[in-house]
Amino acid sequence: MRERIVAELASIERVEHVRILYAVESGSRAWRFPSQDSDYDVRFLYLRPMQTYLSIAPTRDVIEQPIADDLDVTGWDVQKALGLFQKSNPSILEWLHSPIVYLEQFRTATRIRDLEPIYVKLRSSMFHYINLAKGQFNRYLRGDMAPVKKCFYALRPVLACGWLLEHGTFPPLDFSALMGSQLPESGELVNAIQALLQRKRAGDERDSEARIPVIHAFLEEAIAAYEARVEAMVKEPKGADQSMLDDLFRALLKEAWELRIPGFSFIFALLI
Repeated sequence: MRERIVAELASIERVEHVRILYAVESGSRAWRFPSQDSDYDVRFLYLRPMQTYLSIAPTRDVIEQPIADDLDVTGWDVQKALGLFQKSNPSILEWLHSPIVYLEQFRTATRIRDLEPIYVKLRSSMFHYINLAKGQFNRYLRGDMAPVKKCFYALRPVLACGWLLEHGTFPPLDFSALMGSQLPESGELVNAIQALLQRKRAGDERDSEARIPVIHAFLEEAIAAYEARVEAMVKEPKGADQSMLDDLFRALLKEAWELRIPGFSFIFALLI
């Protein structure tokens, strides 16, 4: 599959006339709890030729490929990605922290992550995750039956909130790492989550199960507690100085189009 993904990225470069700087796995595979039929959710950052950014004509800043079989590929322009990074957007942050990297040129993700202490805000990240957990819980988990994957789509952001409060850094994507940092090693709740996790990995994305009271109670209590914590936090000031992001964007643009060895990134990606 890695070879197929790298070949698809190379094709996008040729067809779209872009340079892909960074590509990763997102979603359940990056969170380390895919089901038997989970898609490969590939996400990438790219740059168009320099003259594109000097034109008054607007240019689409997203590249979306039709889903083919189990492969879902989407990319964002680096300019768009840095603008969202400045606002602590969790989607771009999760891409930057994915444990499954298909390629990286010019230390792109590393250089962006180095700026997290300046631009990534605790309250903004907490607000996103608690609203994500609350939305999943209210929509899918209040009935007698619930989709298995939706339990984890609520559990993961709740555990991420705990990590943010405890460590003050962006949480790891690996679900087991989050569990290990936020929950005891054993007990009724942990045992129930581990058993459900095993069934998810062995089953179908659409499988549903009867509500598990201990997980339901944990989510209800944690969501209420973290929501209160977020509401009590002082709002962070807006309008952080973007000069370092501007400098990084210009540097990457120059490196991508003036210093890149044609085909090198994809040859390298196949070897790692």
